[in-house]
Amino acid sequence: MTARIQEICSHIPKCKTFADVGCDHGYMAQYALRADLCERAYISDISKESLQKAITLLKNYVDCGRCIPICTDGLTRFPETPECVLIAGMGGEEAVKILREAPLPQTLLLQPMKNAEKVRAYLLSNGYRILSDYTFEDGKFYDFIVAARGEGDAYTKRELAFGRDNLSAPSPAFLKKIRKERDELRSVLDCASLSEENRAKVQARMQALEEVLHEVAGNLS
Repeated sequence: MTARIQEICSHIPKCKTFADVGCDHGYMAQYALRADLCERAYISDISKESLQKAITLLKNYVDCGRCIPICTDGLTRFPETPECVLIAGMGGEEAVKILREAPLPQTLLLQPMKNAEKVRAYLLSNGYRILSDYTFEDGKFYDFIVAARGEGDAYTKRELAFGRDNLSAPSPAFLKKIRKERDELRSVLDCASLSEENRAKVQARMQALEEVLHEVAGNLS
């Protein structure tokens, strides 16, 4: 089990029904079932081949009815709304699309590969409070968001862009990610063929990153 999978699994709560959407290998559902974190788990994937891998891994649980495989896109064709839903390894826009097309669960565990700000905005506009929102590293940088139904505080524009926990209690991974992007953008600015429009966009992004680093330094002091 990779460090990424372990990190995500550590947030799975005790619940009646758990669903891993886009389950691929099925390791996260396996963790939830082995640890008795749920009475039953749904595994879904749009790919029959990927879903079969998970079915093979979880055969004993499937045979006894504790694991229910569904070949589908997102949360469609589910017989009930799972109490806790995990969507990991997809783009943020794809995750939002899945949530828009199904009844919303009590708890969400989300690990968008990009566009995390769109996920945050959707959650806060659709009756969720964000409980945890931070960046971790396992070869790559990953944003991870835990949300639950209920009224929460509004996010500032910067919190939407970077994650509230990353700004108030930055992880080493978040600081590394921001510095890495800043240094990469410095290299981009050295490109003589960069148009004035794109140069302005890069400079604006660099300024935003520098402001975040300055704000974070203040929170750490």
